[in-house]
Amino acid sequence: MKRTCLVVAGALVVVSGCGLTSGSPMVDDVSPGSIGQGEPLKGAHLTVTSKEFTEQLILGSIMGIAFEAAGADVLDRTGIQGSIGSREAVKSSGADGMYEYTGTAWITYLGNSEPIADPLKQWEAVRDADLKNGLTWLPPSRLNNTYALATNQANFKKYGTKTLSDVAALSKSDPKAVTLCVEGEFANRADGLPGMEKAYGMSVPAKNVTQMDTGIIYTQVAKGSCTYGEVFTTDGRIKSMNLVVMQDDQKFFPNYNAAPVINSKALKKWPAIAKVLDPITKKLDNSVAQTLNAKVDVDGEDPHEVALDWMKAEGFVK
Repeated sequence: MKRTCLVVAGALVVVSGCGLTSGSPMVDDVSPGSIGQGEPLKGAHLTVTSKEFTEQLILGSIMGIAFEAAGADVLDRTGIQGSIGSREAVKSSGADGMYEYTGTAWITYLGNSEPIADPLKQWEAVRDADLKNGLTWLPPSRLNNTYALATNQANFKKYGTKTLSDVAALSKSDPKAVTLCVEGEFANRADGLPGMEKAYGMSVPAKNVTQMDTGIIYTQVAKGSCTYGEVFTTDGRIKSMNLVVMQDDQKFFPNYNAAPVINSKALKKWPAIAKVLDPITKKLDNSVAQTLNAKVDVDGEDPHEVALDWMKAEGFVK
């Protein structure tokens, strides 16, 4: 379906096959803290975007709040449905920036089949490849939202597995012990269960694999209904449910490090964007992401307010 962009009553509205996304001004009462001194973005009119899931909504808000503190007027277009919509918005200048994941860009957008094991080299490869698309990748964070298997404390103590190699060994020594709860997509993707089993020499019988929605996986693993469940490493429910994540010791899963992706024309016009965002990106890691995501997914708080509270707590803004 052809996507059409319309300007309606001062707000940018995107109509697509994925749904309707409208932008509204960010109106946070913030001033420079450790970032934005001298308001280097004063006079800029910048639009931030994100995908629609919790972590992305928080990261998009963080970027927008940073731009506000640095003096910019900011239009909020966070929450675009699907992975491609937000990226296309930045490419087409419908938005100026977002936080994106290196693995998603390398595999999903740029069409590569093999991930790069080293996180920095993965980012460099994406950065270099995307320049021709009018996108500039700023330095990445340590936040790596990739796949993993997790277990509850009781099963961790019972089986003592710490790595996926340990789980593979357990699947051979005690096949009945390894039961999995996974999403339907993970069960069939090359970078999901089939690929993981091949990489680790693991063979889990189909009767030991139960497919279910993402949210249910966490509760089922916590209850012990399945020994291991597919999780995302930055999900707040890992911490809130006290789950133990198995280390991907063979580095099978791609790196999905979050990094700011800025429309190259916007960055050329407002180069201070890089300096404003860099200290924030350096602070982002899986522990921070789990804590912030849990405030939304577990405690029911608003993603934008969670982002604002964190920015103030860290002293980035006042």
